[in-house]
Amino acid sequence: MKVIAFNASPKMGKGNTALILEPFLNGMREAGAEVELFYTKELNIKPCQGELNCWLETPGRCFQHDDMEMVLEKLRSANVIVMATPLFTWGMSGPLKNLLDRTIPMVEPFFDVSTGHCRHPWRQETQAPQVVLVSNCGFWELDNFTPLVKQMEGMFDDHFAGALLRPHGPLFAVMLQMGAPVQDVLEAAREAGRELAQDGRMSQNTLNAVSRELMPKEEYVSRVNRHFHGKVDGLEEKAAKA
Repeated sequence: MKVIAFNASPKMGKGNTALILEPFLNGMREAGAEVELFYTKELNIKPCQGELNCWLETPGRCFQHDDMEMVLEKLRSANVIVMATPLFTWGMSGPLKNLLDRTIPMVEPFFDVSTGHCRHPWRQETQAPQVVLVSNCGFWELDNFTPLVKQMEGMFDDHFAGALLRPHGPLFAVMLQMGAPVQDVLEAAREAGRELAQDGRMSQNTLNAVSRELMPKEEYVSRVNRHFHGKVDGLEEKAAKA
């Protein structure tokens, strides 16, 4: 099994998104998958120009010569594609959306009707991979991910394998540093990777364990507000002394 993963966090391997992505990919490796990880921040991918040459004049090839040429070759042979992103304004980060816009050469211009909706069929040279979402968010509630998950479901239809979602993610990072009992979340992410590589699916129980509540909402909101009030007060004091 070939797995191509993209971490679209601007903090790359040091961000909260990586805390869930890395054990998930390690679980896939443990189950025998071949995994390649790319950071979108390190890729030179220009925006799609929408001229549709990749459908008509040069089928399957974009006229722009940048890192997307390499990425498309990787994607065409992948069995699983992992899209990891922090939640920015209820959606994916800009670099990941830019990358996804540039995957148009992987599909045909024609329409198929699948599950009652129009879809572009994959080109013959593309393996029609499974797609997994990994996302982290600072808000407490899990339903803040709903717009992003719906977008991924709409884009990939029955090829969407599911999502590993970590609400109140900054708290998770702090709790890990403090040695709090949250290692089960990391193990659940690892188990999700093993399940997908071995069984072709991830159990809902495992995904729920990745997203489990870490702290009551009221306490979390209080801590976040206290943290940022402290930051703002510190900056105001510094400005007053300048």
